[in-house]
Amino acid sequence: MTTASPTDSLIGIGLTAAMFQQLIARPAHVGESPMRVIEVRRDAVCVHDGLHVRPAIVPPTIVQSLTDDALAVGDWVLVDEPAPQRWRVVERVPPLTQIARRTNDGRGAAKRQVLVANVDTALLVMGLDHDFNARRLERYLALAHLSHVPAVLVLTKADTLAPAALERRIDEARESLSAGTPMFALDTRSADAAACLAPWLGRGQTVVLLGSSGAGKSTLTNTLCGEPLQDTAAVRIDDGRGRHTTTTRTLRFASSGGCVIDTPGLRALRLDIDDAQELAGVFDDVSKLALLCRFRNCRHQNEPGCAVREGLPAERVRNFHKLQREARRDSLNALEMREQRRDWKMRGREGAMRARAKRGS
Repeated sequence: MTTASPTDSLIGIGLTAAMFQQLIARPAHVGESPMRVIEVRRDAVCVHDGLHVRPAIVPPTIVQSLTDDALAVGDWVLVDEPAPQRWRVVERVPPLTQIARRTNDGRGAAKRQVLVANVDTALLVMGLDHDFNARRLERYLALAHLSHVPAVLVLTKADTLAPAALERRIDEARESLSAGTPMFALDTRSADAAACLAPWLGRGQTVVLLGSSGAGKSTLTNTLCGEPLQDTAAVRIDDGRGRHTTTTRTLRFASSGGCVIDTPGLRALRLDIDDAQELAGVFDDVSKLALLCRFRNCRHQNEPGCAVREGLPAERVRNFHKLQREARRDSLNALEMREQRRDWKMRGREGAMRARAKRGS
């Protein structure tokens, strides 16, 4: 049965006041207990009741009811025990937040994939070595913003750069951040890293680490938890690319009392977005400068008097357009996508015919 008040054990695994209100508002049935999903497996989940980790089956009826909103690490569920030492998920409590991306369903259409649920802060982890990419950073910032999850930028491997080079990278990263977004340049192996991030890892708080492979997420997880829980590996020497040492999303417990969800590096990050206008909150500098453009319907491409192109780096404007195109593409249904592909093929044939005619003239 759902408890009448939040216990210390549930707070210790990330039960917030808002989620507690969700739990007590639901009908209580004898034998059901609130637990948190700490790992998702192929046909089961690992749940935590605040004291113990338990494997729990997920009945097909639950899987079918969730469809593309599948159970994710961080979810709160109600669990019963129909047989001794056999636990079963009976209901997923609606999440307060979800971080999701779009993936390909194998037929050319986009589908939604939930990465984590019920997190308070997204720690965006990016190495200051070859991993650093301002355009990718903008994509991760958009991911957090669209999920309504506050972001903190953690620049790792600060100890590997000379002071002048470090300052240049920090300035470049700052150009992509919205006002008020915290940023830290750290050696993630140092205890100072845990001290810097402590305000977001108090008891009952949950953070998720997001970034590419080799950025230092697993090393940071070990530092925050105070013990080597996650395997780590050096990046490749030739190009600085990381190896996938983390293969599953797992909720761990930080030594400061908070919860840490480590995630595998994302090879591809398509934003979960249906309306390109939602990007305005991420590219707020574009929105502000757009008010100064000569034309009210300026698209910030080739129009004269465009304040956006004049005021921002060309790479940032190009990335803004790229994310807008992706958002429009992912909002198309199957019929619209077929029509779009047919239009692209027609344009390609026309372009090839013009090229041949030009060569023959």
